[in-house]
Amino acid sequence: MISFLALAAALAAPQTVPDRVVVDLSGAKPANVFRPDEAFGGGLDGMGRDEVKATYTPHNVAAMRQAGLKKITYRLRTELGNEAWHWNPEGTWSDPARQQGYWTGSDKPGAPILLSHGYDLPRRGMTNDQANNNGYSRLDDGDTASFWKSNPYLDSRYTHAPARPQWLIAELGKPSEIDTARLSWATPYAVDYKVQYWVGVDDYDHQGRWVTFPRGDIHGGQGGEVTLKLTDAPIKTAYIRVIMSRGSGTAPQGSTDPRDGLGYALAEVGFGTTRDGQFVDVIRKGRSRTSQSVMHVSSTDPWHRAVDLDKDLEQPGLDLVFRGGLTNGLPMMTPVGAMFDTPDNAAAEIRWLKRRGYPVDQVEIGEEADGQYGSPEDYGALYLQFADAVRAVDPKITVGGPSLQSATTEMWMPDQGESRWWHQRFVSYLKARGRLRDLGFVSFEHYPFDDVCGRIDEKLKDHTAMLDGVFARLADDGVPKTTPLVISEYGFSAYSGRVMSEVPAALLNADIVGQFMSRGGKQAFLFGYTPNTPINQHQACAGYGNMMTWQTDEDGQAKWPSPTFQSAWLLTHAWTQGDHGQHQVWPAASTVRDAKGRAPVMAYAVKRPDGKWALMLVNRDPDAAHLATLTFKGKDGRAMTFKGPVEVWRYDRTRYVWKDDGEHSRPEKTLPPLKLSQDGTKPVLLPGWSLTVVRGEISPPARRRSPGPRG
Repeated sequence: MISFLALAAALAAPQTVPDRVVVDLSGAKPANVFRPDEAFGGGLDGMGRDEVKATYTPHNVAAMRQAGLKKITYRLRTELGNEAWHWNPEGTWSDPARQQGYWTGSDKPGAPILLSHGYDLPRRGMTNDQANNNGYSRLDDGDTASFWKSNPYLDSRYTHAPARPQWLIAELGKPSEIDTARLSWATPYAVDYKVQYWVGVDDYDHQGRWVTFPRGDIHGGQGGEVTLKLTDAPIKTAYIRVIMSRGSGTAPQGSTDPRDGLGYALAEVGFGTTRDGQFVDVIRKGRSRTSQSVMHVSSTDPWHRAVDLDKDLEQPGLDLVFRGGLTNGLPMMTPVGAMFDTPDNAAAEIRWLKRRGYPVDQVEIGEEADGQYGSPEDYGALYLQFADAVRAVDPKITVGGPSLQSATTEMWMPDQGESRWWHQRFVSYLKARGRLRDLGFVSFEHYPFDDVCGRIDEKLKDHTAMLDGVFARLADDGVPKTTPLVISEYGFSAYSGRVMSEVPAALLNADIVGQFMSRGGKQAFLFGYTPNTPINQHQACAGYGNMMTWQTDEDGQAKWPSPTFQSAWLLTHAWTQGDHGQHQVWPAASTVRDAKGRAPVMAYAVKRPDGKWALMLVNRDPDAAHLATLTFKGKDGRAMTFKGPVEVWRYDRTRYVWKDDGEHSRPEKTLPPLKLSQDGTKPVLLPGWSLTVVRGEISPPARRRSPGPRG
């Protein structure tokens, strides 16, 4: 052990700020109660070709488990990539003779499932996606034999509610003059539809609106190739929408599947001007996302074929995950698809898991529907179908979602008069259907910073208000107070950079979990649980780094523990007991504020099952150490302190140094948190940019002396 005085002398910063941290025990009950083995977890994501086998080695799994995160969430990269998930490579097609149609995985346990894949959707309408982004839209691929088709599961036959309109939006790239639309309908086609243009500064203009072209309101359409003269005088716009409200209900000749006749199908679209009888199309045609105009659609038919296997999108096999030790014998936050899958496939997955003997208690339906431009109402209609399918297998399972990219997601280019808040519309839809009780939890991702350059210290201090804003937004959106909140993924940013591999990442991750649990959160899952390598995605100034608990060597094996790992370790080994015991969270705060009213030091207090108290202290100030006096305020207002020696763990820039060397970047020094002992009644030194845990017993409040008898 290192003495407190010696350490203080060694680490004293140029500026040391006196501070005071008060844990408030005066309330009637704690702010939250949680079990670490349920509340703290890690996320397992989809990967690229050959990466699952290389990653899930015994060495890497053992390294990951050292972090102490007991709970697992399984992320569906297939949903981000507009692909259908074959969770089981064995199964049946709705059209088995031609190995195509709608896939249902086998619910009969057989050979171990070590690897699964996504399958491209040949009726895709989106140009871009949030996964490998190597697909393309069939609306402007230049091939009239291919087509986009909307999701048949959004028809009233399946939703048991009035069908909602489906749409496509074409980005023209720049404001262009439009007076003509050329639509090549496939089957089924739209009978009633509108062709509209966007009026607004840009696509995120809250005052923007969709306007129907003077001759763009079509009724009684007959399908086929249609050329529409929309207006006499061309109108300049950058976005075109075709919104479809009534379909033909017809299926291709020879079809025997009712799903073939539900929804809408379009082979090609074109928009432009007609001069002297010649149509000049401004839509770029091509079979790649870079060669075609960008298309967005409301939904996509999950129909596909055996030949659509995407070997570049791997998901870890369910047996590999459960048998490899990462789930620690606990139920996994189990995913089922939604936007690009079928309820039958989801139900089969749950039956298979239960027959395999794997515990299932939570099922998350879909992932990042907002990133796929799905509307809250369409996702809601699918959500209820998948929820019914899952709970028909096991009524005790809790279902939830929608795992948006952000808890504060706004709608993209909504109609005037509609709410722009995604969660608000989703909750309203469930309420209108009388099904809000079927929302067992609300999940969302939390990556607070898109920009990973600039003043990192300012970002760290701004985060408190940002997460407070999440709770306020969800309350305003109508999420019931009793509905558990789950952070399905958290990290510094959805974009990689050096900061993710440095000490500030450890500070932010601890801050996210501490604040979330203090506000009553249920579960928080760390993204980047698997070992990885540094990359740079979109900002040269960001440098190289990644969300990862371990950085790998040249053979893909965990070699260097990251600050993210050390932060997780402190959460599960020092701050909490890391097991199933009940931990109470009590309010705690420091007294110092900066010029903007923000606290440089954040404090989070738990009473552990072993009777000890633990304070997690995050100093977000890079330039000033804080010398913090720790006090507990009792119910009668009297102060208490730690008694006797306390254990202290400290992680700061003396324990870790990053070598910035492009794609070869790595740690020059990576040491575990320093552990020491000190007198619990003395102030605790919090070096600049540090994460500290103080643990011990507290003394009972001193009794007030009774007044003596009067003489």
